[in-house]
Amino acid sequence: MFQALPYEGNRNDQFAAVLEQLKSLIHDEPSSIANLANASALLNSFLPDINWVGFYLFDGTELVLGPFQGLPACIRIPLGKGVCGTAAAERRTIVVDDVHEFPGHIACDAASNSEIVVPLVQGERLIGVLDIDSPLKGRFDQDERQFLEQFAGILTAQL
Repeated sequence: MFQALPYEGNRNDQFAAVLEQLKSLIHDEPSSIANLANASALLNSFLPDINWVGFYLFDGTELVLGPFQGLPACIRIPLGKGVCGTAAAERRTIVVDDVHEFPGHIACDAASNSEIVVPLVQGERLIGVLDIDSPLKGRFDQDERQFLEQFAGILTAQL
């Protein structure tokens, strides 16, 4: 049975502990769905002030809702649309301090005010995106961006 570690120490220590927990959770598990589900639950238990965390998976045409924690969400997102579709199309992390100012933002939860989306890429192959929303404006900083990119890299290597 999984037991979350207490997140003690400075922020970098906490990030390192979560990355180790992720490695432990996905080690030798061949199911991508199980790994994505546990990854979203881990982030949901660790990150304060978020209201949605999960994955959209690329099916060869568009992004399709995958494992997540939060309210029911949009099911399909075209590449290039909204924050998720833009991050996937451009294969780069996007941090939006105020989603209401992002052109073409797709509002799945009216409570969301900021968002970070990290693409999941293996070589040239797009797997999907990690999407995290917060009710707070300006919620995600550069340190969290780097942590989440590391998190996505560890996870993607196992998918």
